[in-house]
Amino acid sequence: MKNETLSPPQLDIDTPFALSNEQIASFRKDGFVKLKNVLSPEVLAHYGSEISRKVKELNLLDVPMEKRTTYQKAFLQIMNLWTQSEMVKEFVFGKRLARIAAELMGCRGVRMYHDQALYKEAGGGITPWHADQFYWPVSTDNTVTAWIPLQQTPKELGPLAFSAGSHRFNAAGRDLEISDESEKKLSKALLESGLPLIETPFDLGEVSFHYGWTFHRAGPNTSTRPREVMTIIYVDADAKVAEPSSTAQRNDLKGWLPGLKPGDAINSPLNPVLYYAK
Repeated sequence: MKNETLSPPQLDIDTPFALSNEQIASFRKDGFVKLKNVLSPEVLAHYGSEISRKVKELNLLDVPMEKRTTYQKAFLQIMNLWTQSEMVKEFVFGKRLARIAAELMGCRGVRMYHDQALYKEAGGGITPWHADQFYWPVSTDNTVTAWIPLQQTPKELGPLAFSAGSHRFNAAGRDLEISDESEKKLSKALLESGLPLIETPFDLGEVSFHYGWTFHRAGPNTSTRPREVMTIIYVDADAKVAEPSSTAQRNDLKGWLPGLKPGDAINSPLNPVLYYAK
């Protein structure tokens, strides 16, 4: 009996996704957008099995949950999986997600900053309030993270939650790494700001995109199964390296922008262009 393979449409990760003007406007106003039916169940099953396999293979955290720090309880974090698997590379280099990122930000093209798998284990704790760009020595605010759940993600699994409009919130928090302190201080500051908290489940195939300065968090995983998520961080293809302003940014410069220095174009071998409009 001849082996059957999935047809190209079922594993489509390259054709354009039709963004509406309303979705683009919502993203720029709120600092995030959630888009349904971006990826098919077949795509998520096909690539998700390899992502999960590599997470299990590469994970070095072997500490009982009760002995972990808040950060360690939040998720298993494996970065730049695309360098460890040709199949994951194929997914991360897909043009559909990269084009969405570029069109949301209004730039001609995007490079990869890095990818990371974020697996919140059963019984895992909260992901504290934070803004991703605290860690990034880049010269632009045109950065975006695609948050890609590999399964339907109801509230009990700990879906990502956003403070709408917080990418323009400069009063507090941009100098805080993800921590108990960021959770405490930002919970108070964002509540007092009156910015809406958006915390809703993710359907299968739904993907969110948020600016690097959008504050976000996630609740605990109170279920008996892991919350499996892949993320891809995109930066404007024409961005340059900024002078690091913290130890965290100096570490990121060394790890994710190897060989580059402030003022250089972000074009190391780890930062390929993933989409550029013709």
